Amino acid sequence: MLSRALATRSSRLAPVPTARAELPASRRAGPAAVLCALFEHRGEAQVVLTRRSRHLREHGGQVAFPGGRLLPGEGPLEGALREAREEVGLDPASVEVIGQLTTLTTLRRASFVHCFVARATSPGRSGLHLAANRDEVERVFWVPLATLAADGVYHEELWPDGTGGWQPVPFFHVAGEVVWGATGRLLTELLEVALGTRPGPGP
Repeated sequence: MLSRALATRSSRLAPVPTARAELPASRRAGPAAVLCALFEHRGEAQVVLTRRSRHLREHGGQVAFPGGRLLPGEGPLEGALREAREEVGLDPASVEVIGQLTTLTTLRRASFVHCFVARATSPGRSGLHLAANRDEVERVFWVPLATLAADGVYHEELWPDGTGGWQPVPFFHVAGEVVWGATGRLLTELLEVALGTRPGPGP
C-alpha cells in the first residue's frame, strides 16, 4: 500500500536538494529540519511522531516529527537525519528519503522548518524498532495515515497571524495526543500527497 501510494504520488513532493541549501539570513527565522518517517505495518501506512520532553525550552510537551535546530554549517537533510537518530534511534541507512514537504515557518518563533519525507526500508513484524532519547523525547509512537484522515480527528482554529490577519491552525486528536501547529500543517499536506485527501471534519 505505502510503496504503491508513494510511487504514484511522490511527484507531488518537492525534490530533495542535492547540495547544501542556503539558509535564511533573518535572525528570527532560525533554521530547523524534521524527518517525516513512513513505513507499512499490518497493511497500513504509518507515520512516526514524538512527544517532546516537557522540560525543553522550545515546544516542550508538544507532538512533533523527529527533528530540531540545525548545527552551524549543517545542511537541512543532514540535520533531519542526525536529529532522527539522536531522538528516536532511527538509523539513516534504514530509510530512503523520497522528497520534501513545503518549507514553512512556525507562528510563534518564526522558525524556518524543512520537512523531509522518508520511507523506512526494513520495518520489523512489530513495527519500527525505535527508542526515545529521554533527554529530548517523552514518547515515540506511530499513527496510521488513514486514522489521521478519519472523520472527527481533525479540526481548525483561526489564530492571529501577526500581521493583523488570521491563519487557520490545524489540530489532530489521535493516539491520546493533540497534534497542532507546524506539525499539524505538515501532516495535512502529507495526507494530500500520500492519500490524495484532506483530513475529515471535526466534531
